[in-house]
Amino acid sequence: MSGFKFPKFAPKRAGAAKAAVCAICIVLSGCASPNLELPELARNLPPGFAAGGVAAQPDDDWWLRFGDPQLAALIDEAVRQNPQIGQAIARVEQARAQARIRRADQLPQISAAAGASRARQTLGGLGPIGSIPGLPEGEEAPSGFTVENYDLGLDVSWQTDLFGALRARSAAARAEFLASEANLRAARQAIAAQVARNYFTLVEARAQVALSEEVVETFGEIARQVGNRADVGIAPPNDKLLAISNLQSAVAGLQQREENAERLTRQLEVLLRDYPAGTQSTAEVLPGVPPPPPTGLPVDLLTRRPDVAVAEYNLRAAGFRDAAARRSLLPSLNLTGSAGTASDELGNLLDGDFFVWSIAGRLLQPIFQGGRLRAQVRFAEGQRDEASERYAETLLTALSEVEIALAIDGDLTAREVALTAAAAAAQESVGISFNRYRAGIDPFLTVLQSQQNALDARSSVLATRRARLENRVALHLALGGGFGSPASTPAFIGASTDDGPTIQLPREPAQ
Repeated sequence: MSGFKFPKFAPKRAGAAKAAVCAICIVLSGCASPNLELPELARNLPPGFAAGGVAAQPDDDWWLRFGDPQLAALIDEAVRQNPQIGQAIARVEQARAQARIRRADQLPQISAAAGASRARQTLGGLGPIGSIPGLPEGEEAPSGFTVENYDLGLDVSWQTDLFGALRARSAAARAEFLASEANLRAARQAIAAQVARNYFTLVEARAQVALSEEVVETFGEIARQVGNRADVGIAPPNDKLLAISNLQSAVAGLQQREENAERLTRQLEVLLRDYPAGTQSTAEVLPGVPPPPPTGLPVDLLTRRPDVAVAEYNLRAAGFRDAAARRSLLPSLNLTGSAGTASDELGNLLDGDFFVWSIAGRLLQPIFQGGRLRAQVRFAEGQRDEASERYAETLLTALSEVEIALAIDGDLTAREVALTAAAAAAQESVGISFNRYRAGIDPFLTVLQSQQNALDARSSVLATRRARLENRVALHLALGGGFGSPASTPAFIGASTDDGPTIQLPREPAQ
């Protein structure tokens, strides 16, 4: 699998001789990168997923493939306005600043300095007056004197990066910054998927409401006709009661579906960072499911998954931190210097005759710190191993999500086809059973059963179509984007308001 590796760090060097050789190699190469190897698991990955066949070019705006302009507009709004996106952007800025801080650690630090001091010294402890040189005879010795001092200059300090510890820390911060950018992309993908799922669920819920309204109207007509027949003695009174009970159950089902639609509407508005007023509009019908993905999607598509990239960057950052911890055991060299002027007169600070300077170097080799440095190395090793296992877990999860979405796509398609045929047959059965009931051939319970079957089948068609759309969203999310060109997908493929024939009952005059 090209470009997609499980990092495995080289074994820990032991012994002073090996440590010295390692340090010399680091200095000569100037490289702070940890040693990475490809483990057995990654080497055994297949070139493609179970679909087998031809690769496709990815696209990031995968939601355009559903051919629903309103969905596309809502997702564009959500990825700009959702609070989670704002938080992720803020974390990117924090990581960028932290990377700059670590980069600045490698450079000399220069500061301008200006100082002034005034001090009084006492002469009470210097002995008799005559012992003070330069004091005129007979003059009383002063009790003390005042000293003034002024200085102006530049201070320079630099921790030289002899063994690459600072470069390793800077590289770790850079990797964490790249991980934060990948996290931002992951947040955008997750919000887009969440909006798409909520949108499809809301469109389905409103379609279920429309179906329930149609069913209530139909059941009301049946109840009216059965009631008329019972009132004139053609049908038994129990049939009238059963018809009324069936109608009221349908009314209760309508109210439940309306409640669900109201809740979903407000959830979608919150995702869009809008006030949950319950006024968000959607399409009236579910969009058609786009064409299936091409067979043989390459496993390399997983490299564009944001969470896989985050895991990889975090693993690299942990490796760099481990390298920095190891190099903290080696000597460090600090250079300091200052230059400027100093005088006891403020007016002499700009006079070159009062120029002063100093330079110093300090080589520090840790000898004993109570085991702190080696404990830091072990801590960094533990973080590195944890990041490696998290990387493996992320990759396996990604493979599983793609394979599951690909596997059930065909099953959901076949289920929708079967349910659509079942809904059409059930709807036709309602009219036939009612006509046979009016002819005195079948009991009214047969009419009720056919009504329930028709309602369940048509409702299941809507739910299955929404499940197919959600599974396609899951596949896009699992692959980190789309596949193929959205321009090749006609709008609303397969979209239809026809979930089976409606019930056409003969109208009887109102009594």
